[in-house]
Amino acid sequence: MNVGLFFGSFNPIHVGHLIIANYMVEYSVLDQVWFVVTPHSPFKKKNSLLDNYQRLELVYRATKDYVNLKPSDIEFNLPQPNYTINTLVHLQEKYPDNAFALIMGEDNLKSFHKWKNYELILEQHHLYVYPRISKGTESTPFHQHPKVHCIDAPIMEISSTFIRKSIKEGKNVKPMLPEPVWEYLDEMNFYK
Repeated sequence: MNVGLFFGSFNPIHVGHLIIANYMVEYSVLDQVWFVVTPHSPFKKKNSLLDNYQRLELVYRATKDYVNLKPSDIEFNLPQPNYTINTLVHLQEKYPDNAFALIMGEDNLKSFHKWKNYELILEQHHLYVYPRISKGTESTPFHQHPKVHCIDAPIMEISSTFIRKSIKEGKNVKPMLPEPVWEYLDEMNFYK
């Protein structure tokens, strides 16, 4: 099975995340997309980052009606700080029959050369890149790489930061969130 790994804090997960993940399943060779919830680093200031399991719960609620979109807590039990290469090695050992690929925004591709063992990642895994509106949309050497696939997914400029800020300001952001996510945030009074 071809599995795309969509890493993020998902604080909170929103419709933009779901649209991109679903697009990847429907319009690429990926059979499933796993939302890999990144654990909170003990070295970083918490700010408005929800607890790891609360964010996992949000992803679970957002994806439960989509058979090919799955939440993943795989990084919760890996040593911190964690690097993508370590997660990939762990997943490949745990699920040897799956082929794992990375899903990332075009903005992340620009700094991919700074990732730990990026050459090894590219040697063993495909990258599926979705477009982002960003300053300086210059092409990178990675755009020509045979394992980098630029997918013409819809451009989503909704951000979790914007949603948190809007909730704090009392704005109605309900249309930007999957219904079960909105209900949970509202019930728990998160980000207010």
